Amino acid sequence: MDKSAVRGTTHTADSVSELAGSMGQTQGAVRRSISTWGRIRSNPRVVVPGIILILIVLMAIVAPWILPHDPYDMNTRDRLAGPSTTYLLGTDEYGRDLLSRVILGSRTSLVISVSSVALATVFGLILGVFGGYLGGVWELISMRLVDALLTIPPILLAITVVAFLGPGIGNLIGVIALLYMTIFARISYGATLQVKNREFVEAERVLGAGTLRILWRSILPNILAPIFVQMSLSLGFAILLESGLSFLGLGTPPPKPSWGNMIGAGRGYMDQDAWYVLWPAIVISITILCCNVLGDGLRDSLDPRLKR
Repeated sequence: MDKSAVRGTTHTADSVSELAGSMGQTQGAVRRSISTWGRIRSNPRVVVPGIILILIVLMAIVAPWILPHDPYDMNTRDRLAGPSTTYLLGTDEYGRDLLSRVILGSRTSLVISVSSVALATVFGLILGVFGGYLGGVWELISMRLVDALLTIPPILLAITVVAFLGPGIGNLIGVIALLYMTIFARISYGATLQVKNREFVEAERVLGAGTLRILWRSILPNILAPIFVQMSLSLGFAILLESGLSFLGLGTPPPKPSWGNMIGAGRGYMDQDAWYVLWPAIVISITILCCNVLGDGLRDSLDPRLKR
């Protein structure tokens, strides 16, 4: 047989083998995705808190259209009134409807928490992934910055920065993002160190892929599972931190309602109307509990080794 024909046949066979291998890897990835999604859907610790959080988010989105009363309307004759048919959750010290303020406060608290966690995730991933993959000077600078921030107690740093910059939603988002950025940086850094020497990453390097392409296509998809878990947990802690700062008067400035400043304002009237503090505290507790349970459920669903 002609040698050129043999070489052509060999080359064709190699191409078919490569194509079959690529199709097998794709089918394997699809099967793993379907299996992961099936575990998530069948886990009640993901489904139940997820539904409750979706309802809370929807309430915050449509808040201006479902308010039973104007949350800023003062009725001094009805101040510190208990639950009634007119005011389902009662009123505050100015006679404002508590139900309306709790609903509108959900928008403020969730906007601050979600925005801060999103910023923390983005900047933490940049520091951790680049530090873990590139090493050298970038690793030294990024990780030592993270270590320096971790040495300062979070609540003390938050109080100091907010007190210096002044209360406000923008300042609050920036402070909370700075605090939780360190957690995402450490998690993504450790996960990148585990992944960067795997075979599929080495194959990308051999094929001549650039750094950004490798990080985007090979590193990032394989470290997202712990990031998603940490996002759900950090969201609950961010709501708690925002509520604490607002409780101290360093968060959302009045008269704009948030769950934290409602509790801070109501603490002086607990002997006259305990409902004032109770309702925002219940909503905060339910939201944080759902975030924590959702984080535990995602951890179990995304890590097959934890499946019983």
